[in-house]
Amino acid sequence: MGSTSDLPVMEAAAKFLDEMQIPFEMNALSAHRTPGKVEEFAKNAHSRGIKVIIAAAGMAAHLPGVIAALTTIPVIGVPIKASLEGLDSLLAIVQMPPGIPVATVGINGAQNAAILAAEILAVGDPELHRKMLVFKEDLKKKVINANEELDQLKFKYKV
Repeated sequence: MGSTSDLPVMEAAAKFLDEMQIPFEMNALSAHRTPGKVEEFAKNAHSRGIKVIIAAAGMAAHLPGVIAALTTIPVIGVPIKASLEGLDSLLAIVQMPPGIPVATVGINGAQNAAILAAEILAVGDPELHRKMLVFKEDLKKKVINANEELDQLKFKYKV
């Protein structure tokens, strides 16, 4: 993440990764304040066994793109709502030049970033694939249960 002020948003990703028992690390790295550290992280990520990077940033939000420029590891960008309702972050992350893709989730979409990372990892991990199937089935069950509860609500003109 660009700074620890992004932690309240990124905790959703950490919780999902924990739930799926996926080892991860968390770092505060700024594309503008600590560019050398960002370069070191990105260039050494593959040799350290990192397979997917989730990079969150607000405002100018250059962190995901800078990391993507320095590695071949898939990068998922999380735009943080810091100013302009997060639209500035979203546009900064999603509008990458040809050759430097960054998969981008919605503003403050840390949980979706973690889910996407897990899906990428599950391609080569049968046990994680099974966990993701269970996760998706549980999502479906929640909607079905919610609809059944709505069906029980009584209103005078509800048919």
